[in-house]
Amino acid sequence: MAYRDGDGWIDCNCGGKHWGLNGAAGLLLVRDGAILMQHRAPWVHNGGTWGIPGGARDSHESAIEAAIREATEEIGIDSKFIEPIQVFTDDHGIWRYETVICKASDELIAYEMNDESQEVAWVKFADVAKTNLHPSFANTWPQLLSEVKRIFP
Repeated sequence: MAYRDGDGWIDCNCGGKHWGLNGAAGLLLVRDGAILMQHRAPWVHNGGTWGIPGGARDSHESAIEAAIREATEEIGIDSKFIEPIQVFTDDHGIWRYETVICKASDELIAYEMNDESQEVAWVKFADVAKTNLHPSFANTWPQLLSEVKRIFP
């Protein structure tokens, strides 16, 4: 089984570069009308912006496995306090970002687990777009918000 074989850049047919040789995945944690957001460290790609924890998917991982692994590494969550509900895919043909929408229990605690995060915070749905969003997350947030509101009325 391959181990950590997903790190690397893909030149996408959208004209951009994306992280993740096998695509990437992130965890959208939802609780009480808010999502858990990560303020990215200045040194990472698109540093200083807000998004969700996530990263490169390894060849042996499902989107859910990759998203949970990345969130555990970056914001220290315990997966027993989340319930994956749906996977939203931003498909670019040769590359895809899969957002795993999860219900987070009240017991879930998150913090800056490694140096990729400056801060984590629960942000109300209506306030997400007011933050300095990671460009890719900003592009998909309207669709994600629609799904989140449908799942969590």
